[in-house]
Amino acid sequence: MYFPSWMRQLYRGLSAQPAWASPRRSLVLSPHRRLPEFSSFIARTNTCGELRSSHLGQEVTLCGWIQYRRQNIFLVLRDFHGLVQIVIPQDESAASVKKILCEAPVESVVQVSGTVVARPPGQENPKMPTGEIEIKVKTAELLNSCKKLPFEIKDFVKKTEALRLQYRYLDLRSFQMQRNLRLRSQMVMRMREYLCNLHGFIDIETPTLFKKTPGGAKEFLVPSREPGKFYSLPQSPQQFKQLLMIGGFDRYFQVARCYRDEGSRPDRQPEFTQIIDISNVFRNTEIGFLQDALSKPQGTVKAICVPGGACSLLGKLRLECADLLEKKGVVLRDPALFSFLWVVDFPLFLPKEDNPRELESAHHPFTAPHPSDIHLLYTEPEKVRSQHYDLVLNGSEIGGGSIRIHNAELQHYVLATLLKEDVKLLSHLLQALDYGAPPHGGIALGLDRLMCLVTGSPSIRDVIAFPKSFRGHDLMSSAPDCVPPEDLKPYHIQVSWPADSESEKNSLNLHQES
Repeated sequence: MYFPSWMRQLYRGLSAQPAWASPRRSLVLSPHRRLPEFSSFIARTNTCGELRSSHLGQEVTLCGWIQYRRQNIFLVLRDFHGLVQIVIPQDESAASVKKILCEAPVESVVQVSGTVVARPPGQENPKMPTGEIEIKVKTAELLNSCKKLPFEIKDFVKKTEALRLQYRYLDLRSFQMQRNLRLRSQMVMRMREYLCNLHGFIDIETPTLFKKTPGGAKEFLVPSREPGKFYSLPQSPQQFKQLLMIGGFDRYFQVARCYRDEGSRPDRQPEFTQIIDISNVFRNTEIGFLQDALSKPQGTVKAICVPGGACSLLGKLRLECADLLEKKGVVLRDPALFSFLWVVDFPLFLPKEDNPRELESAHHPFTAPHPSDIHLLYTEPEKVRSQHYDLVLNGSEIGGGSIRIHNAELQHYVLATLLKEDVKLLSHLLQALDYGAPPHGGIALGLDRLMCLVTGSPSIRDVIAFPKSFRGHDLMSSAPDCVPPEDLKPYHIQVSWPADSESEKNSLNLHQES
């Protein structure tokens, strides 16, 4: 791909950096003019994690948080790039510098200037990338003092998840969160390089504000200033994927934000109808552990009958058995080994939970039926297989997708006749399918879940910078929050308060009056 010379120069010279950032390159504006090497907004010359023995003797300025102090002689300074040891001056002439560095609370932000020197023989720290050197400080400035923290910024300090989410900006300073988010960034970059540079994909953004459409998870609604009209936050860019394919972008991808209005739900328990004793069935079995159980005085083999619940129940039982065995020391799953699995031949439709006589999409209403089963759509639709596929990594689903219906007549039949959806809501898609839509398909990978497996984190909230709680709340900013009635007037909305929320309403009115 060709770039004009001015664009190449701009790309080489510019990079988004914070105020502490180190100047790497200058921007060449013309052969006769060059910007100064140091910007007046840049305070540091180096990062805390980059200094090595090759920098010995250099005068440097560093900025960072105070990680900890030792005997008021040494101080460890931390920034996003790593740690470096600072030697606090002890001589009387540097009393003011010593006072700043010894009295500033831990996690305060300081700026120090000094010389890179070698650590005394035997005092090197091989566990630190900067462990061969230290900084002999000459000047210091307290940029911002830190108040008493709600918890220490140390990975071995136990913190509740609610406390971590409430003070997420502090939790983000931890080594684990810094590592997870840095790794997430690197993985997304590798994905882009692989798809764009090696396979000719194009990265296209799709709108966040759309319209409510049938099928799939519940969507968040966004009021507009037109009475009674709402936008919808798309649960996935599903329709835009198809429209882009119709538009000729046969290899498209994006790192998309998806929104689903799914509140917390307790795990559903299947109804156990009865326990049947099946010892006699297995009296002559050759299965060792069953023989061993039946040979004991009161040994029996029993089964739980769960009509229609064998896919989900046995799957959970299998995972529970694996957990129990691993607690006993039996190694079944190697976390360092990535085992991928494709799951295919899903049913196209499932009976609705609240009305089993009606059908709903097992994946979404745009999934194409298996070519061998198309004839069953008109006679026995519940037996139709779909061209839907899931990607599983180490027992966890990390992605799913399907081949889409590209025929407008077939799509209309599925929506109107089988799913009983209002096709007017999808008139734009049906019209687009009538204009030479090619066969197409796609897949969506759950980046959060994938990163969770890669980093070994117990929760996806550990790989997201600012996640919501289990109930969908932002514990840091207390969102969602009440909105004053005057802010709702332009959207023609009034709040109907339930009886048990009257106290909350009164509290809001009191706050407005004060």
